[in-house]
Amino acid sequence: MVLEDKTIPEDFAVDETLAAAIRDQLDDGKLACATAFKIAAAHDVTPLQVGRTADVLQIHLTRCQLGLFGYPGHTKGWDAAHIADQPIPDGLPAALQSRRDTNGNLACLTLWQLAKEFHVSKMLVGYLADQLNIKITPCQLGAF
Repeated sequence: MVLEDKTIPEDFAVDETLAAAIRDQLDDGKLACATAFKIAAAHDVTPLQVGRTADVLQIHLTRCQLGLFGYPGHTKGWDAAHIADQPIPDGLPAALQSRRDTNGNLACLTLWQLAKEFHVSKMLVGYLADQLNIKITPCQLGAF
């Protein structure tokens, strides 16, 4: 989803301290997903608040930890990391399928939980969801 298509709640107010923290951590004018989560933790706010603040500031998110977007050449992160070469733990594909919501989607947070549960990288779980044609939504930062 592009910034222009995003809808921010009318009552959303930008916290200037948070905005400054975001601006201080930009890399080539963009905010990396992992950095957004660190900012959220440091400021005791939700990742969504950081994501919405970035949206209002017209700052693009990059380097999705699931590998979905924000990598050079518009490639998926798992391509550069050669994730396809990694072994897939027994039971992970079934776990992905079984945790789909009523629309057949998986939330970003669910994928993070599965990565932790199966002791694998978030990017491997993102890659596998993609291979299984599972749509990932919503993003914890509000990117999609």
